[in-house]
Amino acid sequence: MQTRLQIISVLVSGGLFLFVFELVRRKRLLERYALLWLFAAAVLLALSVWGDLLNRISTAVGVQYGPAALFAVALGFVVVLMLHFSLVISKLTDQNKILAQRVALLERRMTRAIGESDEDDEPAQSGSDLTASR
Repeated sequence: MQTRLQIISVLVSGGLFLFVFELVRRKRLLERYALLWLFAAAVLLALSVWGDLLNRISTAVGVQYGPAALFAVALGFVVVLMLHFSLVISKLTDQNKILAQRVALLERRMTRAIGESDEDDEPAQSGSDLTASR
């Protein structure tokens, strides 16, 4: 890999690593999601620093240009992260649906309970009206 390209890839990978670390430090990114990003950044940083390892991997895979292999690895991480987040969103959607149904059932029960108590109050008031009129 060319030296200039290697320097740029090290800077970008290191920048990604530091950016994710800063997001975790400021509590803007949960640790469970940050681990995936930090792992991806560490692998990209390692492949950027050790150009020989990247060349071996690219030769083993059949890619003739080392930086293209680095790009393919980064793209693979992005696909894995997207799949992971899709799974998380699907689970949250199901949980949200169940929660909304439970809230609706509770509202219905509460409305019925209030309605029954109002009906219980009404005969008492009407009875007191009857005694007052006598």
